[in-house]
Parts: sequence; structure tokens; C-alpha cells
Amino acid sequence: MKKKKGKLFVISAPSGTGKTTIIKHILKTFPQLVFSVSATTRSKRGNEIDGKDYFFLQEDEFKTKIENDEFLEWGHFYGYYYGTLKKQIFNNLNKGVSMVLEVDVKGAVNIKNVYKDSVLIFIIPPNIDELKKRLHNRKTESDADFKKRIERAKMELNYKNKFDYKVYNFNLENAKTEVTEIIKNELA
Repeated sequence: MKKKKGKLFVISAPSGTGKTTIIKHILKTFPQLVFSVSATTRSKRGNEIDGKDYFFLQEDEFKTKIENDEFLEWGHFYGYYYGTLKKQIFNNLNKGVSMVLEVDVKGAVNIKNVYKDSVLIFIIPPNIDELKKRLHNRKTESDADFKKRIERAKMELNYKNKFDYKVYNFNLENAKTEVTEIIKNELA
């Protein structure tokens, strides 16, 4: 009997929309799901662990992997490269392991173009003013980075109709419940 392939869930949202909190909830709710670790050229922060939080690569190493077509998707943001390694994804899916992946909207659309069976979920903030408030309250960005993130969020919202599912995060608990239901139904 042929082994059933795993499902690939791709979750995207503008910064400050709650996607990381929702993903943590999903991984607790569905312990059989594996979180896909992305590669990046940015430096490790605080307690981040190579291979757990990100695969931290030198820029020349990352570019070599691009040339060798080793990424399912990749992008350049805020001066750093980020990408999803094909090998990690397809090794798991072919073993029947379902995965959750957090990428930007363009990366999600690229994944769908390469792997049609992926399930794209977009988390939408209530509105730009609420998003600004959430980002401001995080106090993790300089004023210049804050402005870049808001401009990027406006661009990202234009991609929402390219996703299989759209979840509005007016209320975090409701958004977590809605994403949980989507994944439960997709896995069934």
C-alpha cells in the first residue's frame, strides 16, 4: 500500500497580525505537525538556536543554494535572505509527515505554483490602524523599520485573494479556533 503524502500548510500574514501566536497554538493542538525551519542570512538573536529557529547561513552559502535550486521559495527582506529548503519539506511530505510553514505572501504564492497541493492560509489584521498599534506596542522596530513594515503590510494585503483560506484576526482566540478548524478539516 502506498504511503499517504503529508500536507503542507503555509501560513502568511503581515508583521503584527498574530501569525506566530496562531502557529504556536496549531503546533500544540496538532503535535503530529512539523514546523518548517527557514534558512536566513541574518545573525542569531538572543536565545535562537541554529537548526531550530532558523538555519543560519552565510550570504555566499545562501546564494550557492539559490544557484543550485535548493529552495522551494526565497526572498530578500530588510537586507537579509530568507528561504525554505526543498529537501526539508519534500523529505517530510514523502514520509507522510504534514508540515506548517511560515513565509511571506510572495513566498506562499511561489510555493503554491511549485507545489499545487499546499494549503495557503492568510491571517488578516482588522485594519491598518490596528496593525500599526500592535506593531508600535511590540517596540521591536526603529521608526524607519516600523514604516517599512507598514508599507510592506499594505502590499501583502493585496495578495490575500491568492490564498485558499483567509482568517480575520479581530480576536486572537477566534482566529486560533478558525485556523484549527481549517487544518482539522484538511487533515481529515
